Amino acid sequence: MFERLKKYDKKAIGQFIRFGIVGIINTLITLIVIYFLQEILHVKYTISNFIGYIAGVFDLFHIGHLNMFKRAKEQCNYLIAGVVSDEGVRLNKQAEPFVPFEERIEMVRSCRYVDEAVKLPLNFCGTQDMYKVYHFDVQFSGSDYEHDAYWIAQKEFLEEHGSTMVFFPYTKSTSSTKLKKAINAKIKEYGLYEE
Repeated sequence: MFERLKKYDKKAIGQFIRFGIVGIINTLITLIVIYFLQEILHVKYTISNFIGYIAGVFDLFHIGHLNMFKRAKEQCNYLIAGVVSDEGVRLNKQAEPFVPFEERIEMVRSCRYVDEAVKLPLNFCGTQDMYKVYHFDVQFSGSDYEHDAYWIAQKEFLEEHGSTMVFFPYTKSTSSTKLKKAINAKIKEYGLYEE
């Protein structure tokens, strides 16, 4: 009786070792494939940057906005875009948006790089507020804010909570502000101002 049990144990142990070695080899092959794909495609395989967040007015949607969304999406699996309401633009930028909120959020929502577009609440729209709602892994912003004390503090807050902030180079050739100035100049040139 004991002889049969010993024989069975040896067979089971042998199978266990074989399956274990095959499992280890498969894991190593998977890791090597991921490494080479990263090198070839220049894409980083990380779980930590699963949810990304970006906020803005996105008035007069232009190539700078598109580039930011594209670059952000390359660094996360799910991208949430917070769109500032018309009231928020008036309050924070002391300006009137050219494009109404409903149209701006629809344009952002239609961008293939954006997974979810949300309206930023008027009094609850800062980095810390949005982090508490969405628990994103990374927030993206333009480099024009990179050395601003407020934004540095927001980045520190995120890092204390296991998230971070990444600043993308500002598109100097095109911006909503430049487009608005050009439009206003043309309106003035052609005498199209409404009285």
